[in-house]
Amino acid sequence: MAEFPGKGKVAIIRTQPDTVLEDVREVMRLGGYQDALPKDKDTILKINISWDTWYPACSSSPWQIEGVIQELQAADYSRIVAGHNDTVVVDARVGETNNKHKFVTDKYGLENWHLYEPQFEWVRYEPKEPFLVLDRVYPEGVYIPKCFYGRNIIQLPTVKTHVFTTITGAMKNAFGGLLGRKRHWTHSVIHETVVDLLQIQQDIHTGVFAVMDGTFAGDGPGPRAMRVHETDILLASADQVAIDAMSAYLQGFDPMKLDFIRLGHERGFGVGDPNEIEIVGLDKKDLPRFNFIQTDTFASKGQKMIYHGWLKGFEGLLLRTPLVPWSYMASNVYHNYYWYPFVGRPRVQAALDMKWGKLFKEYGNGEVVMPGVEPEDVQKMALTGAVAAGGALFLGGRLLVGLLGGRKKRE
Repeated sequence: MAEFPGKGKVAIIRTQPDTVLEDVREVMRLGGYQDALPKDKDTILKINISWDTWYPACSSSPWQIEGVIQELQAADYSRIVAGHNDTVVVDARVGETNNKHKFVTDKYGLENWHLYEPQFEWVRYEPKEPFLVLDRVYPEGVYIPKCFYGRNIIQLPTVKTHVFTTITGAMKNAFGGLLGRKRHWTHSVIHETVVDLLQIQQDIHTGVFAVMDGTFAGDGPGPRAMRVHETDILLASADQVAIDAMSAYLQGFDPMKLDFIRLGHERGFGVGDPNEIEIVGLDKKDLPRFNFIQTDTFASKGQKMIYHGWLKGFEGLLLRTPLVPWSYMASNVYHNYYWYPFVGRPRVQAALDMKWGKLFKEYGNGEVVMPGVEPEDVQKMALTGAVAAGGALFLGGRLLVGLLGGRKKRE
């Protein structure tokens, strides 16, 4: 049972682009961040980059990061650094530029720690209490960044759905930072994994806090291929279970039916039942419900077959051997060569005409990078590939016929 300042309390307020920086600061104060985070300790801002392409609600917003930095610096916090992880399908160096994170961190003089780079040492973590699953997933030991010990951490998630956990928020935001490049090994037990990670956080950090951006929010097959909504909400809390529970509640889900929230609540790492959570800022009766739904993409359906379906027996072969790059390639092809050019880019262009999209454009040089292959080029590549495949089949067929014909003559 973990006890800490702010347990069971979540701050929720409404916001607009012209006040968002002050609103981020206000929601932090309402959430009691100074009680949760000692001022004399370094503070890591765990920035979320779910895609190196900008997509609304997918990754931490620049105003979310900027408001947090302004508040910490005004309160005379010690050293503040930005922490990044990579993923097998996302380049964090590209992502921090395209999502305009680096513009903000450079503006305020923050160091950027890319935790997967060789200058950062990862050390074996020895749990003080038994894990739910991590010791079985990693029998050789759980390794985490040494630089996390003895520092505060602020998680910077967004309000969105997720194909594996229904919603993703503060608890899962630790997934990339605390686990290395074999983190995908845990996807079949992802709910238990994020609870184990919260146990680690509460052990190694001097303080834990979260500021969640719901200015844009996303539903459907998160964290990337989502439908975009302007919901104008900010949340903050020292209780990672409670803030995720309220995000789930706002999205329209029953938090205690989500295993990771229920398990975090049952283990005493936070409060997951909305009836037991103290809301400050908005009155509980005024909380909106967004009626989001969680769905799958073609890619996530395939992954679920491996983690939970008829391909489960091949999980080790497909995801823990030299064959594993096939899954990364499949995800990259699906998202960057099909989904983004034909579905995502029109949604991004529409979002840029919304108030939060207009604010995003104002950051940095005012430009928005929309990388990826043009739909016309995808069509050309598909046609070229089909012609090449057809030609190969034709030539292969002719060769086979020739070989069979030669054998008949010899006979």
